[in-house]
Amino acid sequence: MKVTNIADGIYQLSINVENILFEGFWEIPNGVSLNSYIIKGLKTAIIDGVCGWDGVPDTLFGLIEQLDIAPESIEYLIVNHMEPDHSGWIEAFKKINPDCKIVCSKKAKDLLNSFFGITENIIVVGENDTLDLGNGHLLNFVEIPNVHWPDTIAELDTLTGTLFTCDAFGSFGKITSSVYADMLSEEDLALHEKETTRYYSNVLAYFSMQVKKAVAKCQALPVKMIAPGHGLIYRNPKEIMDAYLKYADYQKGPAREEITLIWGSMYGMTENAVNYVIKQLQKEDILVHVHQVPKESWGTVLASAWTSTGIILAMPTYEFKMYPPMASVLEELGKKKVNGRKAFRFGSYGWSGGAQKELDEIMTRLNMGWEFIEPVEFTGNPGAKDLERVGEQVKKLVEEVKNAVRG
Repeated sequence: MKVTNIADGIYQLSINVENILFEGFWEIPNGVSLNSYIIKGLKTAIIDGVCGWDGVPDTLFGLIEQLDIAPESIEYLIVNHMEPDHSGWIEAFKKINPDCKIVCSKKAKDLLNSFFGITENIIVVGENDTLDLGNGHLLNFVEIPNVHWPDTIAELDTLTGTLFTCDAFGSFGKITSSVYADMLSEEDLALHEKETTRYYSNVLAYFSMQVKKAVAKCQALPVKMIAPGHGLIYRNPKEIMDAYLKYADYQKGPAREEITLIWGSMYGMTENAVNYVIKQLQKEDILVHVHQVPKESWGTVLASAWTSTGIILAMPTYEFKMYPPMASVLEELGKKKVNGRKAFRFGSYGWSGGAQKELDEIMTRLNMGWEFIEPVEFTGNPGAKDLERVGEQVKKLVEEVKNAVRG
């Protein structure tokens, strides 16, 4: 648990959560922080209260006590969106302080009733509405819907220039030595960038168009500091805004000069070709991510695919279709709109092929727009000529990726 005074009259309350699946299925090997904020003007407001992953708010109450604030004295609960990792504390808090007013969007008001049966003491705010807390703390509200729930809002404290953004501009990873991104070492900054990309690809990727609109709104505000609901605080707002715009652009491609090799094998025959391909790629001047399915999680594969302009799929045919774990991963990539990639497929089959037909169906149905070079299939174990053909196609893919990125 951590309490940090981040600006005049503003405090961040933060906890790190580990050993959970974010949203119930995203693996987070480096954990995630849950951040809440208290603003003390003449009146006190709390924004997006942190709580245990099970919704128990004991941690929140402990952090508030460190500030010598009585929960009963907090007048406003500001809900930027109703996802339970940010709102799960409200019901318990209202039992302690039934007179507090909940400030939220119109759509969040409906969810308050659906989630907790709360229908009273609700203040609905929208674009450019304000809330005056006194001592100069005037909050200006901004609607940023579908980043990533439709009820999402943010608010700017006009006194300090602090923008509270909930899931927008967030990241995975624990908060350790400092709450500020600009205080990280070079090594920690590299890990943070990786965790931010993973967070974006797993949580926000589908809503990249809405992310761009939200960033444009925030860029028009006099923001001096961005305080998200997950991850580090940015005292250089342009840094994270530019990063999010870049991540959003990856949706349609090209992305970075990288290739993601996703592979699966039943009896080692396709794997033999995969090992050959890895050796060939090591000779090329390009960053490569290698993921075996189903051993690696969707979230890990998605994070690599999101930043990669090139994708290599290696899998056997299984009962006239694709190796099932590969089909599952491709479905998820399609739903998250990993579009416009340069791609190549190879793999083994026994009595019959058929993987290509299912691959084409997924690509068409999900409108992914991947540009494939000619695939290579082989019966059983790949022979020398098969490997030579695979190697030629891999080199061709590398060239196409570099040309796409470099223009």
